[in-house]
Amino acid sequence: MSGVANAARGEAAIRVAGAQLVLRPSFAALVAAEEELGPLFALVERAAAGHLSLRELVGLFWHCRHEAPAALTREAFGEAVAAGGLAAATPVLRVLLAQILGGR
Repeated sequence: MSGVANAARGEAAIRVAGAQLVLRPSFAALVAAEEELGPLFALVERAAAGHLSLRELVGLFWHCRHEAPAALTREAFGEAVAAGGLAAATPVLRVLLAQILGGR
C-alpha cells in the first residue's frame, strides 16, 4: 500500500490513525455509498449547503477507501477521521464530490 493518491483517477489521500490512506471513488465504491447514504446528488447538495453529517462524510470515505489495512474497522476509521478534524477532511471531500459531479 503506497498511500499516494493518483489525481488522474480522482483519488484523494487522508491521514487516518497514522497511516496515509487512498480514497478512490470507483463506480463500485460510489454505488455502495449510494446504497447506504441515498442518492449521490442529494449528498452533494447537502454538502454544498453545509448540511452533510459526519456520519455521511465517514460513510462516503469508508466506501471509497482503497487498499486500507484489513484490521482497520469502520468504527476506528470514523474515530480517526473525527480526530483528524474537519479541516483535514474537507479538501478530501472536495476531491470526491468533484469526481461525483464531473466523473473522469
